[in-house]
Amino acid sequence: MENISLKLEKNFADSIKRAMKNHNYSTKTEFIRAALREKLAQLEEQEILNDPDMMAQLRESERAIKKGKLIKLKF
Repeated sequence: MENISLKLEKNFADSIKRAMKNHNYSTKTEFIRAALREKLAQLEEQEILNDPDMMAQLRESERAIKKGKLIKLKF
């Protein structure tokens, strides 16, 4: 595991502490890791949405599902 050091303004650090309490995070590390995971997921989603080939595949898959050619799985 790699260590990363970060400096935050007091107001920002206080906001993190409040959010941690409100959302049951026990450590700052846990909170920051969750925030970074969420940001990475958003960036990956944006890359998919901006990829014309991927979007074409998704639209084609949706059309096939509507025509009953594929089984739509619900998780």
